[in-house]
Amino acid sequence: MASMDGNMKPQLTDTPPQIQKELIQGYRKMTPRQKMQRVNELNRTVQQLALLRIRKQYGDISEREQMLRLAALWLDRETMTKVFDWDPDKEGY
Repeated sequence: MASMDGNMKPQLTDTPPQIQKELIQGYRKMTPRQKMQRVNELNRTVQQLALLRIRKQYGDISEREQMLRLAALWLDRETMTKVFDWDPDKEGY
C-alpha cells in the first residue's frame, strides 16, 4: 500500500524493512514481461506443491485423476462438472 509520498508501507511482518525495501525496488525495475514470468513460476510452484499433497493423500491414482483433482482446486464446481464431468463435492479435491 502506497503512502501519500509514494513510499510503500511495510506489508511483510516477517521481513526486515531494509530487505522489503530492496525487494520493492527490484520489483519496480522489472519489466512487465519479467513480472509475468515470475507470476507464472510461482503458479507452477504452487501447482507442484498441490500435486504433491494430492499424491500423498490419494496414493496411486491415474495421472488424469491427479490433474482433475488439481483443476478442482482452481476451477469452480459448475465448470468441473460441465467440462470434465467431475464433481469435486463428491470426488474430492
